[in-house]
Amino acid sequence: MFGLIGHLTNLEHAHAKAHELGYLEESEQGLDLWCAAPPQVVDHITVTSATGQKIEGKYVESFFLPEMLSQRRIKTAIRKILNAMACAQKEHLDITALGGFSSIIFENFNLSANKQVRNVELDFSRFTTGNTHTAYIICRQVEQYAATLGIKLSEATVAVCGATGDIGSAVCRWLDRKTDVQDLLLIARNQERLNNLQTELGRGKILGLEEALPLADIVVWVASMPQGVDISAIPLKNPCLLIDGGYPKNLDTKLAQEGVSVLKGGIVEHSLDIDWKIMEIVEMDVPGRQFFACFAEAMLLEFEQWHTNFSWGRNQITVEKMEQIGAASVKHGFQPLLTV
Repeated sequence: MFGLIGHLTNLEHAHAKAHELGYLEESEQGLDLWCAAPPQVVDHITVTSATGQKIEGKYVESFFLPEMLSQRRIKTAIRKILNAMACAQKEHLDITALGGFSSIIFENFNLSANKQVRNVELDFSRFTTGNTHTAYIICRQVEQYAATLGIKLSEATVAVCGATGDIGSAVCRWLDRKTDVQDLLLIARNQERLNNLQTELGRGKILGLEEALPLADIVVWVASMPQGVDISAIPLKNPCLLIDGGYPKNLDTKLAQEGVSVLKGGIVEHSLDIDWKIMEIVEMDVPGRQFFACFAEAMLLEFEQWHTNFSWGRNQITVEKMEQIGAASVKHGFQPLLTV
């Protein structure tokens, strides 16, 4: 059985959903209530593969909210993720995906040093970030949707914002090795990591946002937006494909320019309806079939009985592993979301 660990977008979203579900008192409470709430299983899931195989899973709500990443609440954020992982393990889930900020918090704050969570010793082989499948889906979105805009990869400049992150570096490796993309622009905040990535690839130009974005035919955005940065006035090409691979997905409001097509990056669409409720809560356009690629990775690992932390550790994603999870994705009926 597989598991998914997730959370809502922000406190406002949490209030709205609590009100819709009839929890009127909770819908009016401040952040302290959500900080105190323990993780719990809130959905049971049945997924049918294109092959006819069926699997079951559980969704664990961590009750983490991004507002908890403020300096005074960072310990709460860490506790939320560790407690959700312990909850998943106590449910005897064979492989669980860390969705949204869960994997980011785990890696950025080195939570692997915290194996003991009360009476549970975490077995990290039971968890995956889902980043390999997310990177694969984003790359397929680039390849497939660019063609609909008349953008030829062999003549295209692709800017990757967040290039040194786990997903960003994987996207760069794929575009370098699996496509004939003309130019890669590498954007990130850590200069040393940028230099290392450029050396690894043997190509790529290191540029800042304001310099890189106007040059790009395709922008892959897999970074968090730096606080106080306004990119709305940066002119983009027409046409330009913008893959919004961040969370929450809101670049369509920040770069609303003529000729710019914004695609929700890292979202898959299944060929069959999934029996679950959770995607209605996170407001997917087609909640029975559309969801995050990181969640799909846990399903694929369950379908294939690959009960291992397939995606784990920073910048460990190889093109070969992307091809492996990609083949399983196609086999079981998952495809990249290609509607803007």
